[in-house]
Amino acid sequence: MNDEKFIFCLEAVPDVESEAVTETYTNLQQLAWELGIGSIYQTCDTIEGLEDSLNALLYNDHNFKNYEIIYLVMEGEKNTVCLNDYYYSIEEIAEIFEGRMKGKIIHFANAKVLDLTSDEAQYFLDVTGAKAISGYGAEFGKVTSSNLDKAFFGLFEDEDDVIEIVEELHRKYYALCKLLDFRLYY
Repeated sequence: MNDEKFIFCLEAVPDVESEAVTETYTNLQQLAWELGIGSIYQTCDTIEGLEDSLNALLYNDHNFKNYEIIYLVMEGEKNTVCLNDYYYSIEEIAEIFEGRMKGKIIHFANAKVLDLTSDEAQYFLDVTGAKAISGYGAEFGKVTSSNLDKAFFGLFEDEDDVIEIVEELHRKYYALCKLLDFRLYY
């Protein structure tokens, strides 16, 4: 990933007014220091907050085209995200992103399971315009995906082909990919 490409991270938190430093925020800072990968980090606690953050990114950030990865750190059950104790389906999230993710990779941390059928994945990709959606099939448990997420993002530094990146990720971190059940839908 060269200097002109960034990660946009949106993390669901219980209260956006709280100024607690999360593991996600710390990891994004490490990516910046260690690999020079810039990111924008925002939090949300409601679906409206998610939409507002996305709209601000789309309409107010002139570098939006340079955000290759949209990184979503949100709890939820299989193929849902939970915001303010309400569950939103992957289809509802796709509709919020409708047509606005052209060429982006939407990556979910393992705070939620991503287990899409081929029809669900195709629907998400068609509605959002995203190049790919990725995440994990294993439940959160005691192992977070943060280290594998960092490795995944770091591979974009030298490669643009998402298939090559995923193959390299599996070559370098096979055991962790297998443990967390890394998945890519494209």
